[in-house]
Amino acid sequence: MTADELREWLETEDSQSSGWSKQNDGKESVGHESGRKIIDILERNPDKDPEQYTDEDLSHMRKVTSYCKRHLAQEGRCVAEKEPEELEQTKSYRSLKNWGHDSLK
Repeated sequence: MTADELREWLETEDSQSSGWSKQNDGKESVGHESGRKIIDILERNPDKDPEQYTDEDLSHMRKVTSYCKRHLAQEGRCVAEKEPEELEQTKSYRSLKNWGHDSLK
């Protein structure tokens, strides 16, 4: 997802109601917070110059990659078998989208 696409998504009710908060205190979900960090990384380095990433950027990008890989592996074929409209309504789809991964792209 682009920074603009992710920003627009994070402003929706579907995004804000997806995922779990760190301490179940009703605050921003972990995925939502990650999405904001992804936007920051994308906007600070629009050319994706490897030399411009900080250690913190790289650490977060590894965390995002690991989360998406693990989550997609758990989903397996059931994601591929769903129609796009049905997939968009799943918690899994919305959670992954908070992390910058749109399964429909």
